Amino acid sequence: MAVLKVIEILANSDKGWEDAAKNAVSHASKSVKNIRSVYIHEQSATVKDGKIDNYRVNVKITFEVN
Repeated sequence: MAVLKVIEILANSDKGWEDAAKNAVSHASKSVKNIRSVYIHEQSATVKDGKIDNYRVNVKITFEVN
């Protein structure tokens, strides 16, 4: 039987929400092993001069605990 744990990560990108999600997984994988899935919990963006300036995601990352 596998034991799974979920952590919540906030990440951002100036390119898009997909890139922000990739940044979250990339950063988390530096200290968390056995990542199994990522769930995009929330998306938001900041606006500057009438244009989207920064994309943000709140993700839940699931990983297996040994």
